[in-house]
Amino acid sequence: MEGRGESQRVVMPPAQAGIFLVVTVRPGAEETVRELFADVSGLTKSVGFRVPDGQLSCVVGIGADLWSRLFGVPRPAGLHPFQELTGAVHHAPSTPGDLLFHLRARRMDLCFEMTARLLDRLAGRIDVADEVHGFKYFDERDLLGFVDGTANPEGAAADAAVFVGDEDPEFAGGSYVIVQKYLHDLDAWNALPTEEQERVIGRSKLNDIEMPDAVKPTNSHVALTTIIDGEGREHDIVRDNMPFGTFGTGEFGTYFIGYSATPDVTEQMLRNMFIGNPPGNHDRILDFSTAVTGGLFFVPTAEFLDDPPAHVAVPQATAAEPPTADDSLRIGSLNRSSAS
Repeated sequence: MEGRGESQRVVMPPAQAGIFLVVTVRPGAEETVRELFADVSGLTKSVGFRVPDGQLSCVVGIGADLWSRLFGVPRPAGLHPFQELTGAVHHAPSTPGDLLFHLRARRMDLCFEMTARLLDRLAGRIDVADEVHGFKYFDERDLLGFVDGTANPEGAAADAAVFVGDEDPEFAGGSYVIVQKYLHDLDAWNALPTEEQERVIGRSKLNDIEMPDAVKPTNSHVALTTIIDGEGREHDIVRDNMPFGTFGTGEFGTYFIGYSATPDVTEQMLRNMFIGNPPGNHDRILDFSTAVTGGLFFVPTAEFLDDPPAHVAVPQATAAEPPTADDSLRIGSLNRSSAS
């Protein structure tokens, strides 16, 4: 097996609508999933053709356990179950998920129809672990009122941040994606003065300008999610978060989704947020936003999905294991920096 051609459509302009669908695959349904993989591109084209300017896309991610069941070895170097994090105050759970379908479009009907087609093909073979319908909120803001995704790299820098390269040549062109569903306590958040909200985030609310280093709190969201390695290089991810909400249940939140060439960068961000950097200095946004899901998936290339490889038995010693919370990152020593 070797890296195969064109990547899935991971890097895209912000969408107006999205559906995040996480499912678990029942034992014995592996062949049905493999058959669906080969048809995803055709299904996306068929649904998208009905609205030519709708920009429908469907990114497929595969979890560590299902990868072993479908393909065995070799496996992507960074693929492992999502690492649960428990800090002194806040907790990031690891929740079930074998497949992630990330659907984006300019209209919700396209996402809805594509989801229907996927679930029709998988009927009786999977269970839905989580389903979130996201929407664009004014000028790319979340429900906390701040612009989300400002720090995303663009162009060649975005490609470098999200796509696997020569460091894992058999899976070059693929990507890793981590997802978390956060529920907001909007009553508590809205009770804060705007100036205090800005200190929590590390940016101005109206103009979306990052605070100067001299005044930005070390426990602000921006400070703790800016990752600098031991050589002074900043490491980026590409976020495609979307807000969601249901008035009847009173659930309002942000669906976090971060693509990267290695899960190490996003995992370091999450350790900084939940454990703290230094430990105990947790991200203040967590005092108002609670993580209720967590999953890690590998996004293979489009060619890989079109022609999935055969299964190769997994030697016992190669079973995927999550890193421990104090493992050092493979990309080098990463530290929090207040730089943007």
